[in-house]
Amino acid sequence: MGQYLYWDSPVGPLTLAEEDGALTHLLFGWQALPGRMEGENSLLREARSQLEEYFSGQRREFDLPLAPPGTAFQRRVWAALQTIPYGETRTYRDIAQLADCPRGYRAVGLANNRNPISIIIPCHRVIGTDGSLTGYGGGIERKRWLLDLEGAAF
Repeated sequence: MGQYLYWDSPVGPLTLAEEDGALTHLLFGWQALPGRMEGENSLLREARSQLEEYFSGQRREFDLPLAPPGTAFQRRVWAALQTIPYGETRTYRDIAQLADCPRGYRAVGLANNRNPISIIIPCHRVIGTDGSLTGYGGGIERKRWLLDLEGAAF
């Protein structure tokens, strides 16, 4: 059985969850997750610590075991998101090509929207082809805040 914890972060309340020694969720807001107990363990403490470093500008990459639940296609998209360097952005078209689905911009957008480990799997770094800030599960203002924190040009 996994665990989850709530944390009041600089971008508002977050829920971090793990199962079998890997992070499975980083969600905006406080959300109970079925099959998990509220609590804290070493992995969740480390995830919170790395996020604190990220928010303070001291960390650019995360080093955590991840196990996002999703389809094979979603996991390919999320793997492609993890190749976007800190402070840079990519378009949905770029991610579609990296995920080996060159015409699947909308499918990439849906997979991006279902990313269960926000921030660490950096879906906030994906922007529209015209450079606009498009939808983000945490809201456009959070997306802008995260990109500003990283010094990303968009």
